[in-house]
Amino acid sequence: MPHPIHVCLITMLAVAALAAPAQAADKIRLAIQKTGSLAWELDIIKGRGLDKAAGLELEIVELASPEAGKIALRGGSADMIVSDWLWVSRERGLGADLVFAPYSSTIGAVMVPGNSAIAGLAGLRGKKIGVAGGAIDKSWLMLLAYARRSGLDLKKDATPAFAAPPLLAEKALQGELDASLNFWNLCADLEARGFKRLLSMDDVEKALGAKGPVAMLGYVFDGGFAAKNAGAITRFLKITREAKEILAASPEEWTKLAPRLGGRDEAALAIYRRRYAEGIPRRTVAEEEADARILYNVLAETGGAELVGTATELDPGTFYKAKPGS
Repeated sequence: MPHPIHVCLITMLAVAALAAPAQAADKIRLAIQKTGSLAWELDIIKGRGLDKAAGLELEIVELASPEAGKIALRGGSADMIVSDWLWVSRERGLGADLVFAPYSSTIGAVMVPGNSAIAGLAGLRGKKIGVAGGAIDKSWLMLLAYARRSGLDLKKDATPAFAAPPLLAEKALQGELDASLNFWNLCADLEARGFKRLLSMDDVEKALGAKGPVAMLGYVFDGGFAAKNAGAITRFLKITREAKEILAASPEEWTKLAPRLGGRDEAALAIYRRRYAEGIPRRTVAEEEADARILYNVLAETGGAELVGTATELDPGTFYKAKPGS
């Protein structure tokens, strides 16, 4: 029979264990765009409890623009945003300790109406081309570099028209453009409305020297934060990958997203899902970094200091490399 003192000690320890607070979840503050695909993934993560299962507390702040996210990150009010490695490398050149982890390789395409007679790159000569963003948009610069290798100067031999992405898509639908280079989701929408892809930016990247689809967009965070929260970042990257695979495989999840996408029908949602799935990074960090270095050189040559500042090469610390065991 157990000694009464032992029974008392066991009881006290059991009570103490029950009263002890659960280990606090690791917090990551995310600044995101409400309309971006990361918001879709976070809905899945929270709806399925992937964050809690991973011991994470995800604090989400929705912002109006990518620039607002950059300000939040640099100002210390967010731990993580989605941006591109061009910006990360440039900021590192200015002294910031930012790092990049691949998020998506889907950045868009050159779209033309379904009945367009334009065939291939040469067919853009003399045409009016809508371009999402400004004159130093990375997709536009890569298209310029690709065209120049064929003796075509799209700045002179065509008429570029720059506009905000939604406005550009509307102008394309109204027939005011011969071709348009827009973000992937708006290209998917045009495709669902009968437009066709003249040139995929994946193909342009490969023509410029990349070995595979390049994750231009990634999670961006401070190196100091990464050093203190390596385990949390590893778990975050794991559950966001799980959310991506769920979205890629589940038509039902896209049906839930339909209201956010303007109430698109099942055929349109299938196009969105296919194009989204194509952008899930499936290569090693080393492969991504090697191709990013190649494209950076092309972009630096084409966009100049206005795009990359004084750095002519990708900063060697740009890509985040998790330490083994983290």
